[in-house]
Parts: sequence; C-alpha cells; structure tokens
Amino acid sequence: MHDTLFNLSALLALVPACVVGWRRQPALDVLYWLVLAVGVAGPLAWVVVQDAGAWRPGFSTTLWVIIAASLAVFAAAAARLPQAWRLLPLLAPYLLIVGGLATIWYHAPKAALTTVAPTAWVHAHILVSVVTYGLLTVAAVAELAAFFQERALKRKRPTALTRRLPAVADCEALAVRLLVIGEIILALGLMTGMAMQYAESGALLTFDHKTVLTVAAFLVIGILLVAHFRSGVRGRVAARFVLVAYLLLTLGYPGVKFVTDVLMA
Repeated sequence: MHDTLFNLSALLALVPACVVGWRRQPALDVLYWLVLAVGVAGPLAWVVVQDAGAWRPGFSTTLWVIIAASLAVFAAAAARLPQAWRLLPLLAPYLLIVGGLATIWYHAPKAALTTVAPTAWVHAHILVSVVTYGLLTVAAVAELAAFFQERALKRKRPTALTRRLPAVADCEALAVRLLVIGEIILALGLMTGMAMQYAESGALLTFDHKTVLTVAAFLVIGILLVAHFRSGVRGRVAARFVLVAYLLLTLGYPGVKFVTDVLMA
C-alpha cells in the first residue's frame, strides 16, 4: 500500500503541469516554476525510494527516470530559450501518459544492475543516456508543436492548443538547438557504452538491439542536422526525421526494457 500511494503521488505531481499551461493568460511566473519543480521532484523521489541505493533499471523505473529527466531538460530550455516554456501544454500530458504506463507496470521485475565495468563509467553512461533521451523528448515535442501550428495556419483555424504553443519558427529553432546538443551527448553515450562493453567483453561494440537502434538514431539526427544547415530542411520533413529518431531511441531504451522485463518475464 505504501508503494502504491507513493507511485500515485508521483503521478499526481504531474497533473498541475498539465493544467498550468492552459491558463487564459499563460505566463512564465512563480507558479509556473513551482509546478515544474513539483513535476520533477515527484518522479525523482519515487525513483530514489524504489532503488534504495542500488540502481534497478526496471521498465517502470526507466519510465519515471525519463519523465524526471524530460521535465528537467524542459525547465532548463524554458529558462534559456525564448518561447520554449509554451511547449508545456503538449509535453505535460504526454509525460502524464508515460507516468500512467509506469504505474500500470510497477510490479514488473526489477533486477539489480550487474556489470564488471568501472562504476564511474556506468554512472556516466546512465547519466548521458538519460539526458540524451530528455533532450530528444523535448525536441520531438517542439517539432510536433511546429507541425500543429503549420497545419492550423494552412487551415486558417487556430485551436485552443495552438494559441498556447510557440510560433512555428520558435519551435523549429528550439528543436534544432536541442538536437545539436543531443547529438553531441548521444556521441558521448555511445563512447561510454563502448567503454563499458570493452570492460565486460574486450570488444568495443556488440551489435544487439539497443546498440543498433541507438546508432540508427544517431545517424538519423546527424543526417537531419546536415540537411538543415546545408539546405534549410524544416517543416514536416524535419518533424518526420525527429520523430523517427525519437522512435528509434524509444525502442532502444524503454522499448528493450519493456520486452525483457515485461513480455519475457
């Protein structure tokens, strides 16, 4: 019962973030930052309680870490990049759905992490992977917002959602900045992963599902960035590239966890 209540508390911590972005006159004020802080603290506290000092990368835990990391990355973007804070009405409901999935599969097995790699490399790899996924989550939401705005402009029918989202140019500029940072950090993630693999098996790369999907996501993001800076690719084409990369990374990170910890358990 204690765990159930704690899990529901983490889920409820995301609800204010779903509401605050829909105010009639949205603003980047104290209430906004308080809501973001609660949204990060709830899932993060639940992860700390679950792990109890030992990292147990189960499917539910992975989803809660993704939620906390995505909101933390979003808060940093909202503080530094113009109009980024307006993505909350689109990001928060998505993370609430992810939190619902984490709640449903809370009882999936949680095995302790076992590796012979040095602890510093393991911690670095986990941190880099989580930050990368958070960056790509916010970038994918930004591209999705640009898609909604572009469609509303073509139809000349703005909706309650599009009125609260950033303009198309702001969404695309935000997505590109996050993708550049994400590509750099993803490269670091691949290197730390190779270091861990070398410590365990003596080989730099093992072409399992996670590695193949992560490398594919890295290549897709790289192709998009090169095309953007050379020929100005944007709009629906850019959105599709970002969503494909996000799908690949999702299959490689929480997707593999779902198969191994839920379907095969």
